[in-house]
Amino acid sequence: MTNQKTVEEIFFKFLMQYQFDVDSLDYSLIETRRGALQTLSEISNSGINVFDISKREVVFYSSNFGKLLGYSPLDYEKMGQKFFIEKMHPEDLLKLSSLGVSILKLFNSFPLADKLNHKMIQEYRMLNAENKYVRLIEQYQMIELDNKGQIWLMMGVVDVSPNQEEFNGIKCQLLNFKTGQFVPYEPATNVQIELTKREMEILKLVKEGLLSKEISNKLSISLHTVNTHRQRFLAKLGANNSLEALMFATKFGLLD
Repeated sequence: MTNQKTVEEIFFKFLMQYQFDVDSLDYSLIETRRGALQTLSEISNSGINVFDISKREVVFYSSNFGKLLGYSPLDYEKMGQKFFIEKMHPEDLLKLSSLGVSILKLFNSFPLADKLNHKMIQEYRMLNAENKYVRLIEQYQMIELDNKGQIWLMMGVVDVSPNQEEFNGIKCQLLNFKTGQFVPYEPATNVQIELTKREMEILKLVKEGLLSKEISNKLSISLHTVNTHRQRFLAKLGANNSLEALMFATKFGLLD
């Protein structure tokens, strides 16, 4: 119960910030895709689910979703997502809850076009029907936005990880499947990073999608100065590019 409460406090409480015009959400999209998702799950032998951020619950499970771990639909049809939450390794559950908030904040910061171009790939442990922990690999991607451009529906595809070696913790990376770029993403740690006021100002403008020249004009400073500040916050955050800088800044709570 403690672990479940923790998830509700960390992740589901964060979801309360999303405000949807429920009447504008087209739920026929889920019904239209239900057959295709079920067929895909059977062909790929993967468990597939769809999470509704507006309802804060899973609104679709493929019929074979629990089969990966030896469960039948009767085992979880009443409890739904709570059943699987309770089966997750307590340490992984806590880390994934915090990580989930960071990832959603990052998606909120993406330009509209990029919100549907990224996939989160994570590994974690879950108890199977024989009460043994098995490593799963899950790929999450946004499949629908609302009419305001907010992320709304997320699709998860779950498989048993080919790597079942002992590993304490979770693994996570973000994939831009349009560019093929993978970026490792680790749970936030108690790292203290201080960016200057100007560095923060420029980072936030980068988040808004402005290029260096546009930032230069907006702040009335030279292009060289803008690029100098960009290089400094990249170095402080340990990032290789602006996408990583935004990810790490979100992880460390600098953009809250």
